[in-house]
Amino acid sequence: MNSYVTGPVIKALREKKNYTQKQLADRLAVSDKTISKWETGRGLPDLSLLEPLASALGVSVAELLSGEQITNQNRSANPLRGKFYVCPVCGNVIHAMGEGAFHCCGVALPPLEAEECDGDHEIKVEIWDLQTLVFLDHPMRKDHYISFITQIRYDRMELVKLYPEQLPQVRLSYWPGGEIYAYCNRHGLFQVK
Repeated sequence: MNSYVTGPVIKALREKKNYTQKQLADRLAVSDKTISKWETGRGLPDLSLLEPLASALGVSVAELLSGEQITNQNRSANPLRGKFYVCPVCGNVIHAMGEGAFHCCGVALPPLEAEECDGDHEIKVEIWDLQTLVFLDHPMRKDHYISFITQIRYDRMELVKLYPEQLPQVRLSYWPGGEIYAYCNRHGLFQVK
């Protein structure tokens, strides 16, 4: 972890909730002098207090540590407006339909930006027997492979996880108007345009 909660963050979040130092202290079963020490940088909350502190301040632990409150602006929850996050350590895939702060294996995950397909990552799509066949001509080695292929439409999403031993091809449901993406573990996210 590369950051820890700071006094100005605690103070700003406390004031936003309209709590006095004493009110916050009572919620955490600590003294108001302890809260004062945290806010002035003369002390730090114990790790065991991070979750109760975040809960009392109405934020996640990740938001408390980063000092940035994330508000979901996307109330319609349209999968097409979502973002992908992939852990570079374990390959975990997260799709979020709103803004968020995501961490995996101790790493803050940035949202992926889809690029147009290039010669090495050309996504081919065929419709056959009410299925969408998606395939790529791509090496599937342990150090360089297609990690997932997904299809997204305004009301649904279908994702197939791939592994180095497999061929880079999948059969998806046929959904007119959907967008298709493939993620290369070395070169990022590509989209059929």
